[in-house]
Amino acid sequence: MDTTEQIKPKLLSENQVKAYNLHLFSNEEKAIANYKKSMKKAVKAIAKNLQDRDTPFTGASMELLKKRVNHIDFKNDEAKSLEYVIEELKDLYLNDCIHFHHPKYIAHLNCPILTPTLVAEAFISSLNSSMDTWDQSAGGTFIELKLIDWTLDLLGYPKNGDGIFTSGGTQSNMMGLLLARDHYIKTNYNIDPKMDGLPQEASKFKILCSEVSHFSLKKNLSLLGLGQNAVVAVAVDKNFKMSITDLKAKISQLKEQGNIPIAIVGTAGTTDFGSIDPLTDIAQTAKENKMWFHVDAAYGGGLLISELHKEKLKGIELSDSTTIDYHKTFYQPVSSSGFFMRDKSFVDYIKYHADYLNSKEQEEEGIPNMVKKSIQTTRRFDALKLWFTLRIIGVRGLSSYLETAIENAKFTAEFLRNRKDFEIIHNPEISAVVFRYTPYTGGDASYCNLNSYIRKAIFNEGKAIITSTKVNDEVFLKFTLLNPLTTTQDIEEVLELIIQHGQEYSLKN
Repeated sequence: MDTTEQIKPKLLSENQVKAYNLHLFSNEEKAIANYKKSMKKAVKAIAKNLQDRDTPFTGASMELLKKRVNHIDFKNDEAKSLEYVIEELKDLYLNDCIHFHHPKYIAHLNCPILTPTLVAEAFISSLNSSMDTWDQSAGGTFIELKLIDWTLDLLGYPKNGDGIFTSGGTQSNMMGLLLARDHYIKTNYNIDPKMDGLPQEASKFKILCSEVSHFSLKKNLSLLGLGQNAVVAVAVDKNFKMSITDLKAKISQLKEQGNIPIAIVGTAGTTDFGSIDPLTDIAQTAKENKMWFHVDAAYGGGLLISELHKEKLKGIELSDSTTIDYHKTFYQPVSSSGFFMRDKSFVDYIKYHADYLNSKEQEEEGIPNMVKKSIQTTRRFDALKLWFTLRIIGVRGLSSYLETAIENAKFTAEFLRNRKDFEIIHNPEISAVVFRYTPYTGGDASYCNLNSYIRKAIFNEGKAIITSTKVNDEVFLKFTLLNPLTTTQDIEEVLELIIQHGQEYSLKN
């Protein structure tokens, strides 16, 4: 037998080719009709799911969901209809998915999203622009640049500032630490870190942040070659804000030990408590010690558009770089985040030129290829979601959502303080409330078991979703209130669930 016959691929029939071409997004009349029909069916399924579910979760077990998905066999290459796949998806995912929009979802930093952003997503996914170069994005480039300038103005950065949309706070924080590291090396050593790597002294580089700052700082420093031990934790006060006294003491101590403190990270909205570090004082300390000052405002960035609360971020304008997550307090779908720097010359630390993509000649011609500012190459047009939001809802309308959430946090804190069976350990500054159920004199170990049980029981029941955290190795419950449709009645009902499951635990134990 001829060996070429053995390796010759089996071609599709003419009818199969026509069927598969129907699924290619194109300007052919049949393809457009298929697109419209398909999107209509998807929207119908999603809308029905919203109507049918009255809880944030169904309580479906992990074992059941895993079993359903593992049952699917991709080796069976039989093509299925869209109707079949949507029905299948209901069983695998849709019927049991977590509903972040539900007013009793008050667990993590997952915001409900705005309908204009979903319209924007249709354009983003369908047209599939890649934002790395002008010849892949055209007008999209200028929409993103306009929103970057808008955010730089909110931050109070100089006209010479710059920024880029990113995938999330972890990536943005990495960029801040990368710039801090390379700025210090370029300023103090006769090497180019992009070409030559790190100096021997890099093992002594230290970054200071509060002891309740985001874990991404340690994760990123390990990726940047400095190691997690480069993070030096600074003590916090009773409201979990960075202590300036301890910050200054730690810097002096590090220098005495022969270490090299190169940057301070201030947090504007810690994940657990929503606490905002004293940014102005940190900026002054950084300046005195010739250190980079980065602000992680992934959570608190939304305060910038609130006339009622923007003063809480006073001092952010003095930072060298900032992280903002629009997919938290700007009510955008994941992913939508940004990294901002006060001086566009800092871009040189991450800029690369590829002849096929963003040649030096193109830069000299003034072509705005955004890839030079990003550690990503291919990048979605996520800025369009924020554009639709601002054009349809406006800044004041957008800010009202977070302002309502903050009022709900204040209500919750006051409500808990007026009860003897709860302990609240901070004054909420944004919309996170950390507390625990303490109905009896049982000690911390007993409270840990009790509150751990409560969180799991509520999740498994599905009527509400809350989360927990640890403070000094003790388990506390946490509300993250982002949904402006959450009412005080919703909050009281969730607290009743906590009491109910707490009493169940007490009876069992």
